[in-house]
Amino acid sequence: MNKSIVVKLAAAVAVVALAGCTDLKPMQSDIDGLKQQVGKLQTEVDASKASADSAARAASAAQSAANQAAQAASGAQSTANQALSAAQAAQSSVDATNEKIDRMFKKSVSK
Repeated sequence: MNKSIVVKLAAAVAVVALAGCTDLKPMQSDIDGLKQQVGKLQTEVDASKASADSAARAASAAQSAANQAAQAASGAQSTANQALSAAQAAQSSVDATNEKIDRMFKKSVSK
């Protein structure tokens, strides 16, 4: 960006010189002012790029953390599913045992 503005300024100076302008001192102060503005703009562009790079790194880190959290949640869901399955199996076993006890109790009462 800086180079293109300098090239344009140089072209403008060349055009003025070729047009027969013999006094370039008033234009020199304008050129110096433009150079200062270009320098300030370049600094702002560099700061903006650094800020954007920092934001991109933060977004990447956040995405990585989100991926890890999703994996942890998936693992927790799998563990919960296994626990539910084990609890259901245990409940079935308890239900079967209770039925046997009820049948045995009914037999002993009916005798």
